[in-house]
Amino acid sequence: MNILVTGCNGQLGSEFKKVARYDSDFDWIFSDINELDICNESEINNFFNENSIDVCINCAAYTAVDKAEDEEEIARSINATAVEYLAKACKSHNTLLIQISTDYVFDGTSLFPYKETDTPSPNSIYGKTKAEGEQNVINSGCPYIIVRTSWLYSSYGNNFVKTMLRLGAERDFVNVVNDQNGNPTWAYDLACAIVLLIHRSDKNTREIFHYSNDGIIPWNNFAEAIFYIANKNCEVRPISTKEYGSRANRPMFSALDKSKIKKYTGIKIPFWRDSLIKCIEEINNSNN
Repeated sequence: MNILVTGCNGQLGSEFKKVARYDSDFDWIFSDINELDICNESEINNFFNENSIDVCINCAAYTAVDKAEDEEEIARSINATAVEYLAKACKSHNTLLIQISTDYVFDGTSLFPYKETDTPSPNSIYGKTKAEGEQNVINSGCPYIIVRTSWLYSSYGNNFVKTMLRLGAERDFVNVVNDQNGNPTWAYDLACAIVLLIHRSDKNTREIFHYSNDGIIPWNNFAEAIFYIANKNCEVRPISTKEYGSRANRPMFSALDKSKIKKYTGIKIPFWRDSLIKCIEEINNSNN
């Protein structure tokens, strides 16, 4: 089985490279913008015509949440239009498309973890473009799995964990919001879960799943855990979202209900702290 991973140099794409080192079930094809510009429909069509692709995992995304408020056209071209191009190609070649989506497709007003059946109601440009991407996949008629995740971090790229580790070494204190609650997700765990979904699925699959690490926490407590595990003597000062003053609206509560993926795959999802410990250990080893 040939698996194409787009956006392979990002957080999640890099984790798939790690998975591929010991995965003998699949033949992996890794691409980023230099190998395949997914915003170019003819490039996509040529690539699919020249390569036999059984599964396409789209890890490419515009993820600068605040910047997206001023770059809506760019965010939409990557998060929605390019996804439509991929979905059309997957439909033509009977390729299973795995589209990575986000908790930001919800407005965060729920009192309970969001289920796959809950109606998206994004309140940011980033969230809106990701929701449009989801709908483009569904409307295309291609076989698909949409995986919504949240608060993604890893030893690769830019993310909250790496930022806190850097600030913890530079400062005596950091201000972190205490009124946004959700699920942190180690990108490696997500990559492994997606591989499991591929094993359980076929060309008739059309499903949406939620995946994150277990456990709900506010950002300030997550930052405190990062400093504690990394042995950084940095104070976390809790502030409100209003005090922080983000350009884009964020969901105040975006925890995801994982009952469906647990039942579908039988997966045991790690608790967020356990995965955070492993990731920080990996970061420390890479720095030594």
